[in-house]
Amino acid sequence: MKKYAWSELNSLQIGKYAEYFAKMEFTQYGFDVYSSEVDDRGIDFVVRKERTNAMTNYYDIQVKSVRENGYVFFPKDKFDLRQNLLATVVIFPEGEMPQVYLIPSLAWRTTDALLVSHDYKGKKSDPEWGLNISKKNMPLLERFAFPEKVKNL
Repeated sequence: MKKYAWSELNSLQIGKYAEYFAKMEFTQYGFDVYSSEVDDRGIDFVVRKERTNAMTNYYDIQVKSVRENGYVFFPKDKFDLRQNLLATVVIFPEGEMPQVYLIPSLAWRTTDALLVSHDYKGKKSDPEWGLNISKKNMPLLERFAFPEKVKNL
């Protein structure tokens, strides 16, 4: 198997890889990472960072993955917009290293072509916050590049 041949992995493998990759990215920036035993609340793991002023910050992390382009969503009943909830999105371009983005849940307060809200009133689908990942929307996604966003936590 060639390195970064993401097409050779199934959806479950890509999802698990994204979760472990995200954990390692947080670790690299000095966060403690705590895995949840059961993912029934939409939280994949929790990160913690101590501050020099004796404050400790905790963040709940939900990880989503996509191969190159596509739509990912977060059910509104499990992804309530709040200060300490973050979405980590890992994109797997074929033949390349994964790209990681860190989106504060509060970013969905202002929707645009990238960040969308669907309530599906009167339909079968449950309400969700969505992310339209496409070549056209990549400039909008770049504002959430992991290295820049993680420094502000």
